[in-house]
Amino acid sequence: MPDDFPRCEIAPSLIRFDRPLFHLAKQLEGAGPINIVAIGSSSTAGEGTIPPYPERLQTRLRLRFPGRAIDVINKGQGGEEAAAEFKRFDEDVIRRAPVLTIWQVGTNAIFHDGYDLDDVAAAIDSGLKRLSALAMDVVLMDLQYAPAILQPGKIAGTHRMVDLISDAAKKAGINVFRRFVLMRRWNKDCNIPIDQMINPADGLHQTDWCTNCVAQALDALISDAAARAYPIIPTH
Repeated sequence: MPDDFPRCEIAPSLIRFDRPLFHLAKQLEGAGPINIVAIGSSSTAGEGTIPPYPERLQTRLRLRFPGRAIDVINKGQGGEEAAAEFKRFDEDVIRRAPVLTIWQVGTNAIFHDGYDLDDVAAAIDSGLKRLSALAMDVVLMDLQYAPAILQPGKIAGTHRMVDLISDAAKKAGINVFRRFVLMRRWNKDCNIPIDQMINPADGLHQTDWCTNCVAQALDALISDAAARAYPIIPTH
């Protein structure tokens, strides 16, 4: 990142994963390859020329665990929401045999009109039931803190979607990456201008700085949750 960009303030106490990542920790104890699947919409796929978070997370995890074959497989499709992503699970997630799946959901349900949030929540529940039956850890990633979904007429739905994602994760016994809370802290408490976090041209997509900070936060949370499962796992 450019030298004049502020550092990413991660605030672990605010967003720390509630549950250890037991499957990932067990895989790290062995010697085989480690597959992580990132599925979602444009926040996962990437937007424009900005390297997406899965690519950056892969780089960070390989540095953190040197010598390990760690692949973060990007299965983002711009414009999709939970139901469409769920339909891709067999091909894009389960076939890849990941030890960890990161599922980014919720933003398009607010950004695009016509979604019933209860239907979106039901699709998330169904997806989590499918994944929870398999030998993998699962993390839900909630919405970005962005002007396009904070405007009057959308902000109430945004907060409800954040709550629905949290409720679904609690019900399924899996972790949430609280992106919305983290980005709000950067803006409100750390005085990071919203235009440094979100592309002002569309008011929705994350900037290079923000995408990098999201990857940095995920790297820290994932390694911490793996270490809490088996303390012998090095986190460097």
